[in-house]
Amino acid sequence: MAKAKSSKAATKGLRITLTRSPIGTPEGHRLVLRGLGLRRIRHSVIRPDTLQVRGMIHKVGYLLDVQPQ
Repeated sequence: MAKAKSSKAATKGLRITLTRSPIGTPEGHRLVLRGLGLRRIRHSVIRPDTLQVRGMIHKVGYLLDVQPQ
């Protein structure tokens, strides 16, 4: 039985890197960082380019560096 090829290569993503410390930021901003999967400075994650992720980036963008994947 042949496996179907996944279309992961076709989907676009965003590389999100935490560049500034969340110390001193509002609790809601720290929760957004946790929701994105960012735990420490210079930690990078790849997330899909969706409206939900873009909204989270907009809220804490001053702490992040975002690059297209």
